[in-house]
Amino acid sequence: DVQLQASGGGLVQAGESLRLSCAVSGLVLNDYAIGWFRQAPGKERVGVSCVSAGDGDTYYADSVKGRFTIFADSRKNAVYLQIDHLKPEDTGVYYCGASDLPLNYYCTHPEGGDGEDYWGQGTQVTVSS
Repeated sequence: DVQLQASGGGLVQAGESLRLSCAVSGLVLNDYAIGWFRQAPGKERVGVSCVSAGDGDTYYADSVKGRFTIFADSRKNAVYLQIDHLKPEDTGVYYCGASDLPLNYYCTHPEGGDGEDYWGQGTQVTVSS
């Protein structure tokens, strides 16, 4: 079974940092795009950052460029999201997902498409002003 286990969320103040972790099992990390998606209250899930573990390509949503850093550790089969300079608008449930879709398409189309698509449970990030 494929499992993605997200962790690392919490309640923080604006300007602080968090590191989210996504532990992946049941698939070879280098064969997939792994992404972090945020769902704010009352809003749809949106991609914030994705990485192609095999070649290191990354995607960042415009709203997080310069503040979020995604990186994969193939030895640990894990993907991390370093979030710096947190803002209240970063608040939401952060989900990690995996897909064999092309990186940029996957990150901008969380509804998925033809092919493999896996999701983990979310981790809550709450940023107070």
